[in-house]
Amino acid sequence: MKELVAISGKGGCGKTTVLASLAALAESVVLADGDVDAPDLHLLLRPEIQQRTPFVAGFRAALDASRCTGCGRCAELCRFEGIRMADSRPVISELHCEGCGLCVDQCPVQALSLADATCGEWYCSATAYGPMVHARLQPGRPNSGKLVSLVRKEARELAEREGKELILVDGPPGIGCPVIATVGGADLALVVTEPSPSGQHDLRRALELLRHFRVPAWFSVNRADLYPEGAAGIRAEAESLGARWAGDIRYDSAVTASQYEGRPVVLCPDSPAGNDIRAIWHTLQKEL
Repeated sequence: MKELVAISGKGGCGKTTVLASLAALAESVVLADGDVDAPDLHLLLRPEIQQRTPFVAGFRAALDASRCTGCGRCAELCRFEGIRMADSRPVISELHCEGCGLCVDQCPVQALSLADATCGEWYCSATAYGPMVHARLQPGRPNSGKLVSLVRKEARELAEREGKELILVDGPPGIGCPVIATVGGADLALVVTEPSPSGQHDLRRALELLRHFRVPAWFSVNRADLYPEGAAGIRAEAESLGARWAGDIRYDSAVTASQYEGRPVVLCPDSPAGNDIRAIWHTLQKEL
């Protein structure tokens, strides 16, 4: 069983568009969306949720009103505005409470405690291309890396149970904790970038991250024909950093049309971008 992860140094490069098309081309595959903060792979693959499970991680303050004297010390000490006073009683904000425990420690009557926090949900779903594991973290909640690791773990176990040969993971943008949780231990990573100064800069950071974790790196320049000179410079720098070129993708209005229709662009007939992604898949298949 192999695991291929698609990432991008910045958002908007077309990573999810490419990964969704790879899903449509692959056989015997399990899909996973590692972008738990702003997932969008479901927009193209239209999964039907078969199982949903709460994601419990971290803590929130909980109040025992029978003990509270309304002194207001908890609201005074909270730097996150997680507690405010209303009618001489503390009111805990689920959005703002960080679960740090300072209010619990400083409450003179032990009216506050820390309770497990539900931070989101994760799902097992069915798509036209294979089973899919994905998740959604509640806005502002911590432990995104932990949720990404859970998604990958469940996808791996699902692939083992069903005898699938490949896991395709749509990773988050950037190089932070969720990306680290996505790429660690993967067999191959495809970095999708764009021909712009910011695209080149963030591709460099993504490749350095992959090199640190010893994950074999391939790259592709999306919409490369819009700025051929910039795309050529990106290819030269990426190859100097040890990455291998999987192929470029042309600008194609069929991409926007396919996104509007909610389907992978490789299913659009005579699509230049779809043909380019198909060629990239053939290249990556040989490596896998």
